[in-house]
Amino acid sequence: MDRFSFLNVIHPEQLEDLYKQYLNSPDSIEPSWKAFFQGFDFASQEYSGNLITNIENKETPTQQNPLNNLDNDFVEKVKKEFRVKNLINAYRERGHFFTKTNPVRARREYLPKLTIENFKLKVEDLDEKFNSGSIIGFDQPVTLREIIYRLEKIYCQHMGFEYMYIRFPERVNWIQHWINKNENKPELSTEDRLRILNTLNKSTFFENYLHSKFVGQKRFSLEGGEALIPGMEELIAHASRNGVEEFVVGMSHRGRLNMLTNIFGKNYADLFSEFEGKDFEDDEYDGDVKYHMGVSTQVRTYDNKDVKLNLVPNPSHLEAVDPLVIGIARALTDLDYNSDYKKVIPIIIHGDAAIAAQGIVYETIQMMNLSGYKNGGSIHIVVNNQIGFTTDYLDARSSVYCTDIGKVTFSPIIHVNSDDVESVIHAMRFAIEYRQEFHTDVFIDLLGYRKYGHNEGDEPRFTQPILYKAIEQHPNPSVIYHRQLVSKNITSEDGLKELSKEYEKVLNKALEEAKKIEKTKLHGFLNSKWEDFIFPTLHNLFEPVITKTSENKIKELTEKLTQDKDNSKLIKKTTRLMKGRYDMVFKTNKIDWGMAENLAYASLLDEKYNIRISGEDVERGTFSHRHAVMKLEDSEVEIIPLQNISSNQGNFQIYNSLLSEYGVLGFDYGYAMAAPNTLTIWEAQFGDFSNGAQTIIDQYISGAEDKWKIRNGIVLLLPHGYEGQGAEHSSARIERYLQISAQFNMFVANCTTPSNFYHLLRKQMKTNYRKPLIIFTPKSLLRHPKCVSTTEELANGSFQTVIDDFNINKDQVEKVVVCSGKFYYDLLQRREELQNNKIALIRLEQLYPLPIKELEDVIATYTNKKSLIWAQEEPKNMGAWSHVLRRLREFNFELISPPSSASTAPGSSGRFKKIQERVISAVFS
Repeated sequence: MDRFSFLNVIHPEQLEDLYKQYLNSPDSIEPSWKAFFQGFDFASQEYSGNLITNIENKETPTQQNPLNNLDNDFVEKVKKEFRVKNLINAYRERGHFFTKTNPVRARREYLPKLTIENFKLKVEDLDEKFNSGSIIGFDQPVTLREIIYRLEKIYCQHMGFEYMYIRFPERVNWIQHWINKNENKPELSTEDRLRILNTLNKSTFFENYLHSKFVGQKRFSLEGGEALIPGMEELIAHASRNGVEEFVVGMSHRGRLNMLTNIFGKNYADLFSEFEGKDFEDDEYDGDVKYHMGVSTQVRTYDNKDVKLNLVPNPSHLEAVDPLVIGIARALTDLDYNSDYKKVIPIIIHGDAAIAAQGIVYETIQMMNLSGYKNGGSIHIVVNNQIGFTTDYLDARSSVYCTDIGKVTFSPIIHVNSDDVESVIHAMRFAIEYRQEFHTDVFIDLLGYRKYGHNEGDEPRFTQPILYKAIEQHPNPSVIYHRQLVSKNITSEDGLKELSKEYEKVLNKALEEAKKIEKTKLHGFLNSKWEDFIFPTLHNLFEPVITKTSENKIKELTEKLTQDKDNSKLIKKTTRLMKGRYDMVFKTNKIDWGMAENLAYASLLDEKYNIRISGEDVERGTFSHRHAVMKLEDSEVEIIPLQNISSNQGNFQIYNSLLSEYGVLGFDYGYAMAAPNTLTIWEAQFGDFSNGAQTIIDQYISGAEDKWKIRNGIVLLLPHGYEGQGAEHSSARIERYLQISAQFNMFVANCTTPSNFYHLLRKQMKTNYRKPLIIFTPKSLLRHPKCVSTTEELANGSFQTVIDDFNINKDQVEKVVVCSGKFYYDLLQRREELQNNKIALIRLEQLYPLPIKELEDVIATYTNKKSLIWAQEEPKNMGAWSHVLRRLREFNFELISPPSSASTAPGSSGRFKKIQERVISAVFS
């Protein structure tokens, strides 16, 4: 046995490392180690990374096995060391199943348990010393009893850590080192604890105060999850100590009022006034309920650091705000902090039912590492009520935890008992330090409860009577924490009452002030970003906007876009494309849609505006028309001409997105919210696919200004046109956008010429206001020989809301047809075939706001007309017709269109041609 004495002091992990070295090169290790490893008969099996498997298999010695020469006591000792190591690993992997994280319910039972018998250890082993304790922070051999005690402290108290699925060893090691310190408890001074008690009491007392003063009113209280407020206070303070300067927060309604006042510093009197239901002082805005409002402010942390806080306005579509949060954070990081992700942190606060069920959560989380959308990692905090509206968690998800989605991106997850505010503080500190170190998401699951029904008016006992009996008898977190501090002689028996009395005085004074407020004020959001922009009047919206550029500038920009000075080996088709674009300007003077679009971007970049474009396949364009990013044939290195317009140009970013509409449009809308001097564009692969982003369109693009007095210049490019491609590749649902157009909340356009598109894009940035812009873009027209413009039209033109028919003698016209978009070219082709000079084709380019006067003036020039027709390729119940009929009744239009249809278009190209032929023939009959 003496010749194997070195085994008595070897660390188990060192033993594994040596074995790996032995497998790689047997002669490279010390001879006695080589002899030892040969004894395990590994040749017949693949090494699993765990020596205990092989040791345990050595039950029947063979004559050839060198282990026969070892002392049985020593072999048993080695076995036990590895059994203890397996026990430690089991706590790391499964300890979260056996925590005390649920304050009001018994935990479900999980098997196998972490009993020593399951690891072939015995009671008599408890007082035996093992080297394996060093894995969890012991600096010398300790007893198994001590090891288990520390494991229980670290992994099975009021915090449950999930992290062993993370595939990056350096991150796993970092986590283990972090949680091993101080037995996974925060180091807090007496001053810290008294401050935490004060904040926790404010959170609790605030909810009680609202409940008693505004009886029966909805407030979506935080009671049962009050620890969120001291947790957020610590998260912000600890982040500021780690270099963070600004925060973007998204959350739904539960606890929002508490957050607004006690974290974001909203005036209590203003909030109390909103409870009175007073009208808004701005007559032109309808406002929103108090628990949807946002705010941008600056606060000072408890350790005297100034930080910026932004709480994003949020509708009742619970998780809709998620992608906006990270979009805003990315914009702030790009524009204000030189792309330093450590300066801005997005924080998203979820409900347990929502994070487990809402698809937008997954879409947002998948952006974490994508170059166009990453922001250094988000902190996700779940206010876990263990219930939806009335739905129990067992009916709300199939996963064990509501946060299991975090495992998709190998993000660490911490489950915390919300009654233990110090554990909540500890979790917040972990989240900040891990995020700053590894730039990934972190999930904190605050397990609490919901004291009342969903909106304080509901009776939760209808559906969860047993749970609510337990909740009724359960003390609130401030009482629990106060008792702990009293037991440690940190505060007095009356300490909590004294804090409550002082805070009540503050709230009572604010309530008196609230009675003097006559009207509620809308404060807007990110106002500092919008100081140079106005809220436009109707007059502003129809004012001419100068979008001209010189012809020389157009030619100069064309050179930049099409000339490959480095003689790069582009794909041959791309080289031909570049030459063709060069010839459009310098030879044929026929500029197509793709070239006009690139020139619009180039001209804006040259004027120092930034541009961001994202969406599915936007780099080349779904229909291969844009080619903003080109690849070298032999290396796939990217060539992006728009990034090389001039030495001091604006920043150009273009990103092929993940296959998401809801998430990506939400991100880009958020980006545009924080970047008014960036032309931010989201392009749908087909306009039809914007269906998937309808929540963002309805809740934000359409209504945000009216509800929250916030501005945004997002541009949506939606390919639209009936060309026999079926129901999912024809219609961008023009009627939906026009239905939600009101109060001059957006622009909606359907351009028919490259030059008009060019000027419309430039107009979006050249005004001193911003509105969302919806553009229905073409597919077949991208290469239509008649859909071209001249250099002069780009250089000296402007956006035309209505385009008259200049190719006909107006005196001969008997029928005036007004149409929009690609259908104009179908009608034009038929008119040329028939040589019919009695029909004029007028194009309505701007669908909202309707250019009524401009259209009226054009129609009035046709003095001999006998009929006035609105013609469209969309079915009668779709397209712009209902909008035109409702807004332009005095024109007395006759409609020519396909009949009403349940689907947007037929699936058969033959059927489509028949329908299209009937409509066109009807126009010319």
